[in-house]
Amino acid sequence: MFFIKFSLIIFELKIIFQMNKLIIAIFFLSLLSCNESQPKELNFYGEKITSNNISDFVKVKNLTENQAEVETKIEGTILSTCPKKGCWMNVIVDQDTILVRFKDYGFFVPKQGQENNRVVMQGIAKKDTISVDLLRHYADDANKSIEEIEKITQPEYKISFLADGVIIN
Repeated sequence: MFFIKFSLIIFELKIIFQMNKLIIAIFFLSLLSCNESQPKELNFYGEKITSNNISDFVKVKNLTENQAEVETKIEGTILSTCPKKGCWMNVIVDQDTILVRFKDYGFFVPKQGQENNRVVMQGIAKKDTISVDLLRHYADDANKSIEEIEKITQPEYKISFLADGVIIN
């Protein structure tokens, strides 16, 4: 009699264990199905462009050494945008941070919330000297402290980009 009761208890425990595994599996599957990543919406600014024919940035960078300007399309990740107007962006492309401005101030990007978003830009890349005054102006736009702004004493020499169209997603 004891053996039969013991066997029934073991059998019930196995059923409970199997049901718990099933409940846990259903729970995790429901979490995974809720987290399916939806493609982010594309946001267009300026001239409507496509994300086709993106140039290799290393090639663009090399071309800027020999040419004054290179008309191109590149992509990167937004580090920051102008918090006052959205009139410029700092974008990391490969290992370089480039300053992106917008043709004729004809359009702006959102002033906040764009950090770490992918961006495709079409326009003109060039090797540029960014003056101390302009660097201080951008630092002021970014709400840097007076001490940080006063530490800017040297111009920067880097690739800049004048975009006529931008896609952010």
